[in-house]
Amino acid sequence: MKKNILITGGAGFIGSHVVRLFVNKYPEYNIYNLDVLTYAGNLENLTDIDTKENYKFLKGDITDIEFISSIFKKYNFDAVIHLAAESHVDRSITNPMEFINTNIVGTVVLLNAAKDAWKDNFNDKLFYHVSTDEVYGSLGETGFFLETTPYDPKSPYSASKASSDHLVRAYNNTYKMPVVISNCSNNYGSHQFPEKLIPLSINNIKNNKAIPIYGKGDNIRDWLFVNDHARAIDVIFHKGKQGDTYNIGGINEWTNLDLIHKLCDVMDKKLSREAGASRKLITFVTDRAGHDKRYAIDASKLRNELGWEPSLQFEEGIEKTVDWYLENETWVENIVSGDYAKYYDNMYKDR
Repeated sequence: MKKNILITGGAGFIGSHVVRLFVNKYPEYNIYNLDVLTYAGNLENLTDIDTKENYKFLKGDITDIEFISSIFKKYNFDAVIHLAAESHVDRSITNPMEFINTNIVGTVVLLNAAKDAWKDNFNDKLFYHVSTDEVYGSLGETGFFLETTPYDPKSPYSASKASSDHLVRAYNNTYKMPVVISNCSNNYGSHQFPEKLIPLSINNIKNNKAIPIYGKGDNIRDWLFVNDHARAIDVIFHKGKQGDTYNIGGINEWTNLDLIHKLCDVMDKKLSREAGASRKLITFVTDRAGHDKRYAIDASKLRNELGWEPSLQFEEGIEKTVDWYLENETWVENIVSGDYAKYYDNMYKDR
């Protein structure tokens, strides 16, 4: 079935993997990638598909009401997969208003544009909102986040995502807009902006720089390979029950310190360094404010109802991830230097 699908934040880390999957897997779909190209959005993530006939890039801000309304009218979208968001907890602590504006206001702008464009005729329409497990707060040593876990966000970032989740559900309840929500655990893989723990550590290890770890490194995260997340979004988009929420997890818990130890050992092998050399770069730094102790997702609903499973575990996934970053040094250098940001400012400033 022919569809026009808007994917927001499609030049970012997770978004670019979703865009690539949909463009390649569904040639009958027209995929429109909307991204404002802030520091974390990078069209170099999509050079392998940017000439495909069923792909089009749109530069714009999801908070721009007039612009968003105009593209809904122009391209007649049948569905939205909404990934565009400010997502770094540390940045939310220093600049919470940016997160409120993008994650809350931007989501409402998109919801209103979809509602107005579809004019209450929601047949074969869908608003898919991609969220995070951080909306649930923090776990103790046992237990898992379920789709029914009460929300208890601890940072401006997670609070802004919790708010956007509630608004999406409100549009479903009030206007009967067909929606679906997914909440995922920490992602890792290729094309991730190097402010995040794994690509930051890979880059620092390669350059013999300190690897910063918050507190004692005993915070626990469930890690999800980004390609598996894209596969889950595909399944939920096509088979998910409207109005439902699905948790996406890697079934793969690591303390931050154990994760970095594993990463150091892999890097030592890849760089032909003496075993244990990279571990000497580990530096413990003051813990960040409101640092959640543990996240862990129960993804059994997604597995049992829709048949999704993660394709690999962390040991294999981290090898693939390290290989990609070491083989794509130019991509990393462009990101770190900021050259790509200057290029896009010049390229798209009049669009």
